[in-house]
Formats: sequence, structure tokens, C-alpha cells
Amino acid sequence: MKEKLNIVFMGTPLFAKIVLERLLKDYSVVCIVSQPDKEKTRKNKLLMTKTKEVAIIHNIDILQPHFIKDSVDEIISYQPDLIITCAYGQFIPKKLLEYPRYGCINVHGSLLPKYRGGAPIHHAIINGEEKTGITIMYMSLAMDAGDIINQEEIRIEESDNLDSLYNKLAILGGELLVKTIPLIVANKVNRIIQNENEVTYGYNITKEEEKINFNNKMINVYNQVRGLNSNPGAYTIFAGKIMKVYNTVMVKEASDKNIGEIVRIDKDGIVVKVLDGLIKITDLKIEGKKRMSARDYLNSVHNKEELVGVMLGK
Repeated sequence: MKEKLNIVFMGTPLFAKIVLERLLKDYSVVCIVSQPDKEKTRKNKLLMTKTKEVAIIHNIDILQPHFIKDSVDEIISYQPDLIITCAYGQFIPKKLLEYPRYGCINVHGSLLPKYRGGAPIHHAIINGEEKTGITIMYMSLAMDAGDIINQEEIRIEESDNLDSLYNKLAILGGELLVKTIPLIVANKVNRIIQNENEVTYGYNITKEEEKINFNNKMINVYNQVRGLNSNPGAYTIFAGKIMKVYNTVMVKEASDKNIGEIVRIDKDGIVVKVLDGLIKITDLKIEGKKRMSARDYLNSVHNKEELVGVMLGK
């Protein structure tokens, strides 16, 4: 164990869980704060947050306020020397930001000042970025606007999707965090003020951003699909039902079909006309059915020829 610190960790989803688990290998945590458990839609049961799972396993106190402002004094009662936030999901009140002697820091999944907001990983892939990374920064009252403490970048591979990059960045975030805490404690941080002229945003994905626009270039459709795979998933409308699309392949061929029209059916996918070529859908989920490969779906279709010429998105 490193120097004894009273650390409060604030985070909710899988990303935060991975970072937290790495932190606990080197440091103890006196309290974990997460969003409240969510209700399942089918079995009407509460779905435990990922960081709460860690709290139970390690016997760490857990707080789950609906509004963080209502639990400020309770958090302060743990006398935190350092507060760490990571994909928590609420703004931190000023009183809490100012309490810890080593401050409040955040683990963010982008190279700030690019992609402030709740979905930086989605947007980095969707926008075709070649690299991204982790930023450790001091918290401020404005969203993701605090001074940068440490950064590390990684390349976004063409084969990466949201799930793979999410996992890579969470692991990187945990490693960078445990490297950075000793610098903070030793007062060896070189604070870097974010350049406001370089700020971009990665807000939470809207339903409109999930819908595939086939009147777009192949690379843009390909990036949109992988940037949303697997949650929430890109989608189109197929025969009046929602079709989630999880994987595609770019096919550099010309076609005289209309944009959004199914050009042909291959053994492993549904080939659709886009602005500058074709996109083959290889992994999908039809509304009311389970996720499956396009090959498995097509094997269940008796007359595949009827699919050719169908317009998607209508």
C-alpha cells in the first residue's frame, strides 16, 4: 500500500469499476459514491451499479444519493484527503470540491480539451479520430474544464469499436491514476490550463445520432456503427421494424441503386447503397429478436431475393 489516504471514489458504470479496481490494488478507499441502482424493465428488479458491486465485494461504504447536494456533509464526514470522480454522472458542489486537502480529481476518457462531456469515447470513434486517451484533471464547477494534471494517449485502431476502446481506456485510466496520485501528494504537479479555443464536446448520444444516415460516405457510416457498438447501437428501419446494426464492412463498389436500398444479399451480410459505395451489414438485431450475425439471420429468411430493393430507414 502507498501512503495512507482517506480516498472517496465517485463513479457509476463499468468504466469507473475498472478504474476503481485498479486503484484498490494500491490504495484503500473509505467510501464509494455512485448513482442510485436502476430498475430493470423486465423483472422489475433493481440493477446494481458496477461500482456498488465493488463496494460489496471489498466491504466499502456505499452512498447512492439521487442528488449529490443532499449528501455533501455525509461525504465530508469521511474526512477525504482526496476525492476521485470517474463517470459519476452529476456535477460536484463547490463545498465538496473545496474540502479535500489534495483536491478533487477526475479521470476522463479523452485528451482534453477535446470531447468534454458524457460520451467522449463514442464521439471520438464516430468522428474518425486517429487517437484519444485519458486525462487526469482537477475538478471545477464547469464541466470537464479543470486544469490538466496528467495525460496519456492511445491510437484508435480501425478495428476498434466502442466496447474495445472503452475497455482499453478504462484500463489506461486506472494505470494513469495510480501513477498520478503520488505526484499530487508530493506537490509535483505541473498544472496545465485548458485552451478554451480548442474545446470540443462529446455530449451524451441522442436518439437522432443513433439513426444511420445512408446518404453519407462509407467511412462515416462505418465509424458511426462501430462508435455505437454495443451500447446504444446504431439503428435503421427495416420492413417497419427497428434493426440495430452492430458491425459493417465497407465495400468499394459502384451501384446504380438508390441510396439506402439493399443492393444484394451475400452469404455473410446485407449490402446497402451509400453515398460513395456500399456498406455490408454483418451483425444485427431485428426488433423483437435476439442479436445475431447477418449470416444466421439470412439463413432464417426463406426468400432472400425479396430483400433486394428494400429501402432501409423508411
